[in-house]
Amino acid sequence: MERKWWDSTAFFALMVLASMAPLIVADVLPLVDLPGHLARYRVALDLDTSEYLQRYFAFRWILSGNLGIDLLIIPFSALGLEFGLKLLVTSIPAFATIGIFWTAREVHGRVPPTAIFAIPFLYGYPFNYGFLNFSLSMALALIALAFWIRLGRLDRDALRTILFVPISCLIWLAHAFGWGVLVLTAWSAELIREHDAGRSWTKAFFGASLRTAALAPPLALMILWRSGAAGGETTGFFTFIPKIFALLAALRDNWLLWDSLGVAVALVLIGAARFDRRLEFSRKLAVPAAVLAITFLVMPGQIFGSAFADMRLAPYMLIFAILAIRFRREDDYAAMRTMAMLGLVFVAARLVGNSVSFGMAGGELREQLRALDHVPKGAAVLSLVGDTCNETWRMPYHGHIGSYVIVRREGFSNDQWRLAGAQMMTVKYYAAKNFALDPSQFVYSHACLKRTRQKLQKGERLGRTVEQAISEFPRSAFDYVWLVRVPDFDMSQRPGLVPIWRGRRSVLYKVDAPSPDRS
Repeated sequence: MERKWWDSTAFFALMVLASMAPLIVADVLPLVDLPGHLARYRVALDLDTSEYLQRYFAFRWILSGNLGIDLLIIPFSALGLEFGLKLLVTSIPAFATIGIFWTAREVHGRVPPTAIFAIPFLYGYPFNYGFLNFSLSMALALIALAFWIRLGRLDRDALRTILFVPISCLIWLAHAFGWGVLVLTAWSAELIREHDAGRSWTKAFFGASLRTAALAPPLALMILWRSGAAGGETTGFFTFIPKIFALLAALRDNWLLWDSLGVAVALVLIGAARFDRRLEFSRKLAVPAAVLAITFLVMPGQIFGSAFADMRLAPYMLIFAILAIRFRREDDYAAMRTMAMLGLVFVAARLVGNSVSFGMAGGELREQLRALDHVPKGAAVLSLVGDTCNETWRMPYHGHIGSYVIVRREGFSNDQWRLAGAQMMTVKYYAAKNFALDPSQFVYSHACLKRTRQKLQKGERLGRTVEQAISEFPRSAFDYVWLVRVPDFDMSQRPGLVPIWRGRRSVLYKVDAPSPDRS
């Protein structure tokens, strides 16, 4: 059978290259949590040789299901820490695109034109938020699923069992979420394979469970990792309004209408596959998509201390649903070509939009980071970043900009987060007191705090305005105060704070007070 242009090697290569474009155009990658990860890598790599970092941080390696980029950055840092990370992050959508095309080909025998629509969801809410290890593990899980289905199709079950014991462990090591998705989707695909072979649903259930036992070894690592004090808090069950938002925000980047329209395109395509007689779902991917949808509904918002757990699944749930769609008739070339062209337009529009958005945000971050030209090595910097109380669609790219103080100046910044069971880097700068960790860097407008006051649970902190933060922080512990996009603040000189640099919606103050001896 002649391969169509959307199923050709050249088109596949083009899509892999195109998937990396938004990250290539950005000088500074504007993924929200990325600076915090970058700071952790700097500490891990240079703590032993930096007397400055030793003042503020400690680090110990632990075996956990959240080490993907943390391990890969070790060899890649030889190219320069920031450049090495950019190469690794840029490879994530490329690997995921390979997984999308390979999975589609293994299930359908070809790449249906509908599969093209899945590519933009690689730049979904979780990736744009900077969940790096998670995104890497999901890309690897897509590739592993395609390989799993291929070996099953070739009746190489014994070889598959041998290979997937280490493969499953490696994906778990990258991030446990990717391993969990691989288990769910591989088991679901195997269930359909067993049933299509003539077995009853009951026998197919047990047969699929037996075959996917090769993916079970990381379960022992998971139990060991998450036992005892390392377990972390699991909360947010059956909060359906945030789940609806997570689905609608699956492509959240910069523009509400534009990103919502992209999700609407996917939902229309999925709905068309249900009602248009020219389209159908392959059960080998429709059932995994349904299993992921059920998992999304029952999954709590926070698992083992990791926030946005259910939100992370939304784009991939849509990816699997899209990959399940195909045309019923191979000879319906006109309709398939039209669908391929529409898919190509959708991909181009979304990736151009992401590129423009990332380019704008990266340029703004680059301008803000000029403040560090005025910060000496080893300085302690209090970063205060404006938060919008989730009232703005634009991703909060500046949320952890302070971490570049650690990355580029081997200093201290107050925006590192604590995560149960995965905390390799710890802050030991006790002089910072209540301004040592995330979310002490966030400041809010008076109006924002007033609106959220009624929503807080008992015992939760309301948050600070920038004026409150400046009046409360321990001045002897910090050398500089760096304000970025803060609300309700006149960026003029303040008592005890001397402005030494100003940028667009940003100002750097030197604290006019003696610093403690940190040697």
